[in-house]
Amino acid sequence: MLYVVTGPPAAGKSSWIDSHAKPEDIVIDLDRITVALTGPGAPHWNHAPLQQRVAQRARYAAIDEACQHLDKLDVYLIHTLPSPKALAKYKRLKARIVVVDPGRDIVAQRIAAMRSPEMGRVAARWYNARRSQPRGAMPQASRRW
Repeated sequence: MLYVVTGPPAAGKSSWIDSHAKPEDIVIDLDRITVALTGPGAPHWNHAPLQQRVAQRARYAAIDEACQHLDKLDVYLIHTLPSPKALAKYKRLKARIVVVDPGRDIVAQRIAAMRSPEMGRVAARWYNARRSQPRGAMPQASRRW
């Protein structure tokens, strides 16, 4: 099964996956990939553009490969703001879309505490896009805060 976990930055998507995925599952998370590809002490968020680009290419390759094995394992994919084309692909793959959204105020607090200011703009885009889409999944907190 493919689980596409979406939500604004700092919503708790990784925490949701950590509480649901099993050790044998595949987790495709751009932040984790970037940390794996960078040197010791690299930040867990707010990656530099070149490191982000290399990690993005690795992410695409991981998605392509993992989706070939959905009959044998579960795949958890973080995709903050999937395009209509990506959503169509996920639908063809019979993915379960999981929306993690603890609310705009909590997201803003977390971004202020842990992320770069540009993530506030990404969150605003996520909320604006979400407003124009039909609600397929109910928003939920990643855990009790």
